[in-house]
Amino acid sequence: MTKGKRIYVLDTNVLMHDPTALFRFEEHDVFLPMTVLEELDAAKKGMSEVSRNARQVSRFINELIEHGDPRRIEQGLELRQPQGLQLERRAQSGRLHFQTRNLAPNGARGQLPDNLILASIVALREQRPEVPIVLVSKDINLRIKASIFGIPAEDYENDRALDDFSLLYAGHTELPQDFWDRHPEVRSWSERGHTFYELKMRKDEDWQPHQFLYLPEENDIELRVLRSQGRLATLQIVEDYRHSSHTVWGISARNREQNFALNALMDPEVDFVTLLGTAGTGKTLLALAAGLAQTMDQQRYREIIMTRATVSVGEDIGFLPGTEEEKMTPWMGALTDNLEVLATPQEGGGWGRAATNDLLASRIKIRSLNFMRGRTFLNRYVIIDEAQNLTPKQMKTLLTRAGPGSKMVCLGNVEQIDTPYLTETTSGLTYAVDRFKGWEHSAHVTLRRGERSRLADYASETL
Repeated sequence: MTKGKRIYVLDTNVLMHDPTALFRFEEHDVFLPMTVLEELDAAKKGMSEVSRNARQVSRFINELIEHGDPRRIEQGLELRQPQGLQLERRAQSGRLHFQTRNLAPNGARGQLPDNLILASIVALREQRPEVPIVLVSKDINLRIKASIFGIPAEDYENDRALDDFSLLYAGHTELPQDFWDRHPEVRSWSERGHTFYELKMRKDEDWQPHQFLYLPEENDIELRVLRSQGRLATLQIVEDYRHSSHTVWGISARNREQNFALNALMDPEVDFVTLLGTAGTGKTLLALAAGLAQTMDQQRYREIIMTRATVSVGEDIGFLPGTEEEKMTPWMGALTDNLEVLATPQEGGGWGRAATNDLLASRIKIRSLNFMRGRTFLNRYVIIDEAQNLTPKQMKTLLTRAGPGSKMVCLGNVEQIDTPYLTETTSGLTYAVDRFKGWEHSAHVTLRRGERSRLADYASETL
């Protein structure tokens, strides 16, 4: 693309997705067609995330007009960042331009909004032939139309947590076989039944707090990074939850990654845990088992709160009757399925099973994401299921609800994103994993091995 100053034309969905997009184009100018302002006005009513974003964009534009010179609006408004907006400050900012001519070019009234936007870009290109003009849209079809008209078009990528999803932090790393030979000066000690090691990290070792390390095969050992100060790291041998003598609410780990997940879930020093994995890797079962053990047995938390994004996979079946919890129950099939495994008493038959179900139901509350604003969870174990469907803003809204003594657990599979305009690199779950990986009170584990059945494993691999 031609170097120098450009004009970026923003589609409505970009602003609805990220209201701060106006201020993210460095020294370049931003152009808003009148159709975009009309669509923002139509979307502002309601309590959804999209409606809130539309209202926020209108406030930003109004503030720019108030601080600018309305008499010279045709020359553009300086894109000064509003106070309180924590974005990277630029030495030079661009200007915001509006469509003030050719409101309905070529008799285009009544046409589709996408076509009106393209018509405004064509008119702008005729007015400013010396400046490269780029359309920014999250709508693939609009970008295809723009390419047909010879208009450069791009996806909005400023909200990406990573450039490539394969670079996402996995939470566990295999060590080389000569690991101990590489660290001859290791200090080890035992304390309260645990073994610790202290060593200096090499240049190629950049470990995060609560990252899991392992040596496979004959030198099998599993470690966890407790802390790292400079190049000095303290490691601890992890608890082994794979034996029937050491289980969590009757559940034992079936593989190394599940064992790592249980270590993170059962550690009171870890306030935030993210579990990433495909269907059948045991994310919900492990999170529930750890929650029940710490709520019912250890009395560490008062109750378990479970929530999830209510995004349909197929056609919507309409409004659901009942209270908030009753409306959420159809979305909580994973909870029901896993409770059948966890709530099976050793004795008592049907009466014992019914009593156990009632007891667990009294300590597990199902809540909707729609009513989370303003809440504070005190001494709660909060499970956020299907977190891959959350935007970064929704993820922030949830995590900032945590009060003293609470633990937040996010579960998800980024291969099953159902929210429009969200991708593997822009999901709130990916965002949280990347931003929290260096925090000393968070842990992440990517689960790769399915444990449901041979049918589920084969379907996951071949379909």
